[in-house]
Amino acid sequence: MRPVRLVRMPLAAAICIAVASPAFGQDSGQSQGQGQSQGPAAAPAAPAGAKTLNAVTVTAQKREENLQKVPISMSVLGQDRLEELHVKSFDDYVKYLPTVSYQTFGPGFALIYMRGVASGGDGNHSGSQPSVGVYLDEQPVTTIQGPLDIHMYDISRVEALAGPQGTLYGASAEAGALRIITNKPDPSGFAASYSAGIDSVDHGGIGYTAEGMINLPISTGSAIRLVGWHEHDAGYIDNDVGSRTFPTSGITVSNANGCAQTPTLVCTGAAKKNYNDVDISGGRMALKFGINDDWSISPTVMGQQTIANGNVASDPQVGSLAITHFYPERSDDRWVQAALTVEGKIGNFDLTYAYAHLRRNQEEESDYSDYSFWYDTLAGYGAYIRDNAGNLINPSQFIQSKDRYTMQSHELRIASPKDDRLRVVGGIFWQKQVHDIQQRYMINGFADSLSVTGWPDTLWLTEQRRIDQDEAIFGEVSYDFIPDTLTGTVGGRYFHTDNSLGGFYGFSAGYAPDSTYGEAGCISPTPYRGAPCMDFAKQTKENGSLGKANLTWQITSDKMIYATWSEGFRPGGINRRGSLPPYQSDWLTNYELGWKTTWLDNRLSWNGAVFREKWKDFQFSILGANGLTEIKNAGQAQIDGLESDLNWAATYNLQLSAGFALYNAKLTENYCGFTDTNGHPITYCPAGTINPLTGEAVTGPQAPSGTQLPVTPRFKGNLTARYSWDIGGKDAYVQAAVVHVGARQSDLRLYERGLLGEMPAYTTADLSAGIKKNGRSLDFYVTNVFDKRGQLYRFAECAEAVCAAHNVVPAYPNGQVYTVMTQPRTFGLRFTQEF
Repeated sequence: MRPVRLVRMPLAAAICIAVASPAFGQDSGQSQGQGQSQGPAAAPAAPAGAKTLNAVTVTAQKREENLQKVPISMSVLGQDRLEELHVKSFDDYVKYLPTVSYQTFGPGFALIYMRGVASGGDGNHSGSQPSVGVYLDEQPVTTIQGPLDIHMYDISRVEALAGPQGTLYGASAEAGALRIITNKPDPSGFAASYSAGIDSVDHGGIGYTAEGMINLPISTGSAIRLVGWHEHDAGYIDNDVGSRTFPTSGITVSNANGCAQTPTLVCTGAAKKNYNDVDISGGRMALKFGINDDWSISPTVMGQQTIANGNVASDPQVGSLAITHFYPERSDDRWVQAALTVEGKIGNFDLTYAYAHLRRNQEEESDYSDYSFWYDTLAGYGAYIRDNAGNLINPSQFIQSKDRYTMQSHELRIASPKDDRLRVVGGIFWQKQVHDIQQRYMINGFADSLSVTGWPDTLWLTEQRRIDQDEAIFGEVSYDFIPDTLTGTVGGRYFHTDNSLGGFYGFSAGYAPDSTYGEAGCISPTPYRGAPCMDFAKQTKENGSLGKANLTWQITSDKMIYATWSEGFRPGGINRRGSLPPYQSDWLTNYELGWKTTWLDNRLSWNGAVFREKWKDFQFSILGANGLTEIKNAGQAQIDGLESDLNWAATYNLQLSAGFALYNAKLTENYCGFTDTNGHPITYCPAGTINPLTGEAVTGPQAPSGTQLPVTPRFKGNLTARYSWDIGGKDAYVQAAVVHVGARQSDLRLYERGLLGEMPAYTTADLSAGIKKNGRSLDFYVTNVFDKRGQLYRFAECAEAVCAAHNVVPAYPNGQVYTVMTQPRTFGLRFTQEF
């Protein structure tokens, strides 16, 4: 079919498309990525001058299926779409997934939420397990501090499964799952490509990217695929020159370079322009050994190192893209995953075994002087910070931390033929994650008698080990009551979890002789992993089951509706402050009605779902005393929502995609802020109620029933239009993409929410254009065209009532609240060649 001129669209039709907004269910161009099938076999012939939508094959239900036949509300970004949108990282693709919200602290540090199931939190290493599971192919890659931030090159697709996926994916998929599917070795022929790009960030520096892939057939059924990349992201946050004076000692700290040190002036030389640059290097080696027509073995090794300098947040009182910090800030995130997948047949049943071993090491340096300044200002903290001679010294703290993760998982499952009237998929799963935690809160020149024994200059030490282990048996059974028309599915998962946390946390005996933790609270004189002793060791176990039921009606070959009841679960665990009771598991129950349809001779697809979810005893993390994370169970919340996406091959040349999510997420019981002595939430707490854990009277609920849940906007949507044509024998295109994110609350609690402030709605636009001929392509793009300062996250370095206090310090009338912004306007140029 030869390209034709663009058919003019009526204005009314354009407006109708604009108000919808993408879940990107289909790639409308020719399928390039691994795992994408050809168009539906039975699709009617399209009228001349139009292009039909290609089908997309997904594996959300542990078997290959056409997206339009899967009764799950899900968004898919295929390889073509990922490349068209210039997706390189988590931040790039998640904005095009309407069901997903997130908070980010920088590369490799993100908290992901789906469908409004979000209580907020600080992302601490001893926090709750994530409520959204992230998978790399068959393997889970969700560590406690967040998922791997994988460079998105040579990726077949991203699948976002909204709603509880507990039956097939377990505890880490309480609210949904994100699956990153890589391109696999292809024995059918040689292929190779490379890409090189450069970009310039407004208010910042120059970045670049280099990527390459080669696919080498070894034999009829075997091949090897080698992939590598290096990326430099330019910085755009300035660490401006500034100073602060601590009231107790009168000592002034400056981050200026080259200033003269005096007894009352400390110079750190940390000021720098374009402070937050990032370097990412990595690679993947994947093999496929075809034993015979039925069996294959696929080992994969993938690794990446991300070195991020500076801080991604800004201080509005310094500037919209500026901060004033005094000590080095840097993170080094290194991970390697080895995976093995064995696929074969037993009779006509498909057998799959998936094993993965992930090792992730994170080292981080952070400025923590806000904590020192605000507690000195409000509580005279600086009077306790002295050197060996007993003199007051600069009390500024900084943090050196090391996190060591080791995660192993095994899954063995079997699936009956997908064309049978009775279909079964089931298996067993085992996973163990070990997390070694080390954090040193340090002060230069701190007295030896006040430092933690064996750790010079260390005011506070955390040396702990956390182990999260779970096993499960799972399965789903589907039966076609009426072949090709009416199908029922029931599923279940029986699980056992075993979570433990123990070690040392706290001060030295010389600094806090009456403390119930730290050296004064040792429960054993034996040193623990280099720390003076062990303060606590606790464990919690749980058995339970999850269920799912679905009824799907295939009204016609291209129109389907479904109804689903499903459950999600997240294990409880141990609080980092060992004196607190363990937090309990929380549960999510989902009631959903959805539809998947195609129209206009397979040129238009319209999918969607309406749902109600009830979230019981949900886990809520706060910063408590001494900046320690405390996890407590709240009461109940309810999320009502509508999700929809639209994909339209309007003409041969013009492709439109739109999607949106609309949520009403609120408490249905009071959040009082405390539990009973067994860790169960108390939801009735009028003024004067006694907190049983502290013996103090409260002034009422911290968030009454009806309060909107934080982080998730009521509305999130996107719209993309791509026009392609032939020019002088070259394929050319122009594209525009718009993303809108509604206003969000920064915290669940009303008082803290008032201190941090609301994150307002924002809209960003991206533009791109390019040409391609004979496997060579040149693309030009501009992201965030209008240079909008969309707010992604607001936080303070210590408890909000202290570091975000209003009208306490004249220089900080609104407290010291940081904001993570969208990246400023960026111009980019990319050249790609395929062989």
